[in-house]
This record gives sequence, C-alpha cells and structure tokens, in this order.
Amino acid sequence: MTDLGLTAFLLAILTLGTRRPFVWVLAFIYVDLLVPQLISYRILVHLPVSLIVFVAAFGGWLLLDEKEGTRFSVRQGMLLLFLIYCGLTTTQSAFPEAAWAKWSWVWKSLIWAVFMPLTLRTRLRSEAVILTIVLTVGGIAISAGIKTLASGGGGYGTLAAFVSDNAGIYEGSTLSTVAVAIIPLIFWLARFGTVFPTDWRVWTFAVALAFACLLVPVGMQTRTGLLCIGVLTMLALRHARRKAVWLGAIALAAMVAIPFLPAQYTARMETIEAHQSDQSASTRIAVWKWTLQRSFEQPFGGGFDAFLANKFTVNIAQTETAGSTTVVETDQIQDEGRAFHSGYFEVLGEQGWPGLFLWLGVHIIGLVQMELIKRRLRNSDEPRARSDAALANALQISHLVFMTGALFVGIAYQSFSYMIVALEIAHGYRVKGAGAKARRERAAPSRAMKPLGASS
Repeated sequence: MTDLGLTAFLLAILTLGTRRPFVWVLAFIYVDLLVPQLISYRILVHLPVSLIVFVAAFGGWLLLDEKEGTRFSVRQGMLLLFLIYCGLTTTQSAFPEAAWAKWSWVWKSLIWAVFMPLTLRTRLRSEAVILTIVLTVGGIAISAGIKTLASGGGGYGTLAAFVSDNAGIYEGSTLSTVAVAIIPLIFWLARFGTVFPTDWRVWTFAVALAFACLLVPVGMQTRTGLLCIGVLTMLALRHARRKAVWLGAIALAAMVAIPFLPAQYTARMETIEAHQSDQSASTRIAVWKWTLQRSFEQPFGGGFDAFLANKFTVNIAQTETAGSTTVVETDQIQDEGRAFHSGYFEVLGEQGWPGLFLWLGVHIIGLVQMELIKRRLRNSDEPRARSDAALANALQISHLVFMTGALFVGIAYQSFSYMIVALEIAHGYRVKGAGAKARRERAAPSRAMKPLGASS
C-alpha cells in the first residue's frame, strides 16, 4: 500500500503540473528531500524519479511558465562559478571513481540553487516552497519523533525514519540539523501563512511539529543536534521582549526534561567536553589538522572525496578509577580514509581556498542581506512589510542553524542549504522590487484635479 500510495501521489503531482508548471518545482523539492524511491520497494525504486522531476521542473519553467520579473543575481553567478570550479577539481581528483560518484548528485544541488530563484516570482510561490520543505522534512521528523517517544530512540545510526539509509538528509546528524533548522520556518508559516491561514489548528500543528523536530536529535543521539538547538535558542532570544523570563522558562524546561532523557543520550552528550576520551571526536580533530596541512600543499583542492588520502594516528585516553586511585592510559590508534566531518573542511579539502571563499561568500552575503531586510522593515506599519521582515529573520535563523551543523557534519553540498539560499535570493529581489515600486509611486507628480466644467 505504501508503494502504491507514493506512486499515485507522485503521478498526481506530475499530472497537476501540466496545468500549473510551478507544481513540478515543488515536486522536485519533495522528491529531493524525502527520496520516495528509497521508501518504495517495487515501482519507484526502478525509476530515475529525481531526474524525471528535475527535467519536468526545468522544462516546465522554460516552455510554459511566465518570465516576467525574472532576474539573475550575483549569488547565482557565484554558485554557477562554484559549480564550474567543482567540475574542474573533479577532473583532477586522485580518486576519480569516488569523485565522479559524488559529482553525480552535487551538480544537481548546485544547478538547482541557480535555477530555483528564477521560478520564485511571487510571495505565494516562496510560501509554497517553504510549506513543501516544512511538510516533507516534518513528515520524517514526525516518524522519528514517534519512535523516540515510544522507545527512547534507537541511538546514533540505528533510529530509522522511513528508511534505514544515510542517503540525502536521512543520516542522523544531518537530519537533526535540518529538523532543527526548519523550526523558524514552521512558526513563520503559522503566523503569516496564507495557504493555511493562522488559527488555533495551525498553531497546534506548528507547536507539535516543532516538538517532533526537537525530538530528532534525542532519538538520533547526535551532539550536533544539541548544538543546533542551543544556537536556535540563542537566536530566538535575540528578538524576545522578555529575555529573562524566557531564559528562566528554558532553564526550568531543561531541568525537568533531563531526568527523562535516555541514559545513552546523556552519556553521549558528556563527550562534548572531553574529546580525548572519545574516538569519534579525536578522529575528527585529526582529520581537520590533516586537511588544513594538506590545503597548503594543494591550495586549489584535491577534488571530491580527497579525504581518502588521509592517514594519521589518534591518541585515545582511557580512564579507570578504583577507589581513590585513577589511572589514565593512552592508546594509539592508526586510522585512514576518514571523512571530513565538517562542511567547512569538506570544501577546503576538496575545492581548496578558492572554493572555500566562494562557498562562504554565497552564505555570508545571504545572511547579511536578510539582516538588512529585517532591520529596514521590522518597524513598518504595513502588514506585508512586517511579514517580509519576519521571513528574512526566519530564513536567517534557519541558515545559521544549518551552518552551525555544518561545523561538525560534512553537509556542504546538501540541497537543503541551497534551497534556503534560493529562497533568500528570491526574497531579496522581491523586497527590493517592492521598495523601488513604492519610491516611484511617492516620486510621481500628483495630477491636479480640475473643477467640473472648466475648459481645457
């Protein structure tokens, strides 16, 4: 039944797109995030679903959609340049088979980020994209949240949400980051959404969905997810009117929740402070040191999956306590071919310093642009302007939460971040266009009305 339901739903979306081509854009976002072909076991698993929907979305916009108001931004140009640069480093990779395998999905994420803003000509379209992202990721989060409440979570790498696969956003730390990152978008939709106008039912679902998203890091037992929750809390408090009250409420909620957390989760979180005794954390630091050293030897990058060349020794401290005596023993572990475990070091190792500057530039420009929009519009008396300011704030917080997760997870090329970038680009142009229109209207000379019967 699951297989038939997914297939029927996808066919319905593709059919609807023949009348409204933009629906195919939403369909690609749904397919890219959910990966229904992995959930399917008969029909969709044998079809290139992602490629079919990608071609439909691009072809539909090119042949059937309106182009009025379409613009190409500096950040889209930077993304296109980054895409070309990634292609060049791929041809020079020391591990061509692995590099081309990664290129096969990275290019789609980057080209989609260049293409998507061209389709987002109206606020309603941006809202539809945000709603699709929230409901798709939210569906995965609800599945993980229910399992966490029922069993306390399966632990890192064992809690399966829809599929037991690390493809796309299903890897534990990646899903934790993305789930926390969509929370600001959830509440923006609940407050300003027009597809589902705000009422008590919308707010009830929004709060429940946000709670499910917060449960994902608990069920997955990911330290990255805990850090993302911390950053989200600090950013949310930035605009809170009664910060002391909120801080007290958060502290109280944490005190109440900690005793109910699984013992495995609290034990894993304790390793954040002492990485010397945790092999995973020690390995990450060793890989980062290797990557930094390698970047000076190969400043233009080693191509995708350049980490396969690393070899290093990790010292793991083992502490044993017997009565009042504590003995610390150090074990040396040889390791090689370990992943970057950081989006920043991932780009540095694979694309070198030029690629890192391009990648950081794309993200930093967007964060600054959203800050400027927010400051300009947040005190406006117009409801639409306040909504635009709130959207800029939500996109900025989501972006910052994702970039926090990228500190410790290799998600530099994950499509979710580029969807946020595309939304920022479209939002920036839409707000700029609205401001220019308002200025033209104010500058237009008013026509003096003549009395009735006056001769010309």
